[in-house]
Amino acid sequence: MVSRAERSLVGDWWWTIDKALVVAFGVLMTSGVVLLMAGGPPVAQRLGLDTFHFVNRQAIFLAPAVLLMLAVSFLTPRLVRRVALAVYVGSLGLVLAALEFGPEIKGAHRWIYLGPFGLQPSEFLKPAFVILAAWAFSEKARSDMPGTPIAILLLPVTIVPLILQPDFGQTMLVTVVWACLFFIAGLHWIWVIGLGGAGAVGIFAAYELLPHVRARIERFLSGDASESFQVETALQSFASGGWLGRGPGEGTVKRILPDAHTDFIFAVTAEEFGIAVCLAIVCVYAFIVLRGMLLAHRSQDAFCRMAVAGLVLMFGLQASINMMVNLHLVPAKGMTLPFISYGGSSLLSLALATGFLIALTRRRPAAGGARTEAYGGALVERPA
Repeated sequence: MVSRAERSLVGDWWWTIDKALVVAFGVLMTSGVVLLMAGGPPVAQRLGLDTFHFVNRQAIFLAPAVLLMLAVSFLTPRLVRRVALAVYVGSLGLVLAALEFGPEIKGAHRWIYLGPFGLQPSEFLKPAFVILAAWAFSEKARSDMPGTPIAILLLPVTIVPLILQPDFGQTMLVTVVWACLFFIAGLHWIWVIGLGGAGAVGIFAAYELLPHVRARIERFLSGDASESFQVETALQSFASGGWLGRGPGEGTVKRILPDAHTDFIFAVTAEEFGIAVCLAIVCVYAFIVLRGMLLAHRSQDAFCRMAVAGLVLMFGLQASINMMVNLHLVPAKGMTLPFISYGGSSLLSLALATGFLIALTRRRPAAGGARTEAYGGALVERPA
């Protein structure tokens, strides 16, 4: 236990973090390893790898991910902005490098290999972009800082390389989060209509000009099992598992599901552990989003308020898109389920984002030397 009187770095961190958020993230990380033991072995066996290849690699990546999350959570808001700027510049450079030097995988250039390690730089671009956009929007009131023009310029600079990869799932996620931050910043309803119209035009243009996007949308709308094998197979997992599941290791549909360890691990969870466990996972994601939005609402700092809102929106939207794909509610996007799907780049980037989130939701001294604390849902000012 750490005493409240202890003024060390660790002591201050322990008594200022939101422990409910940290516990929720811990639950998801632990669940990811457990659930990957169900979805990973069948894919590994089909590829001729060791049975627990993906489970072991996820566990290996989990240790540095936890350390990264904890280290970033010690940062002050000023250092969060600086780290985000460095990550953004580096990630954007690697995204551009992947376009030129990255291997083509499933028709896209999203990966770049640094020695024996593969990296998807767009994963790290997302949280850094949210921090920088929130900082720019929060500075719009300053006469010497063109915050809004910078925030507007950030969007095309970020999404154009993603479109060129192409990665329309990440592009859509980044754009929606940016639009939400624009709305939180107090844009006029005319802007809402204009942005909505621009988004509709962009989707129509992608459908007309890009065969990859058109094929994916048409497969989704056709409802033909032969045209959407993975999604239809995922739906069979939900039907096979029922409310309580077939039991750990008893699933059968996962043996023919190509991406059972990544995009469709939610469906594997439904078959082996039941819809009840899936609903519990949904509740954990919902708790993180709602708790984050509550903490953002309580924050007196404009930057922290917008950054926290943007981070939890990005986190919740990514989880929602993945689960909706598994339920055949939206076209397949190739987006992972946060902390549960297999993926080293995804795990490390999520650790970075959650570290930012924990750092920005820490209780800090308010103006006038008072410390703002939450008791019973109300804010109470105590002497510093």
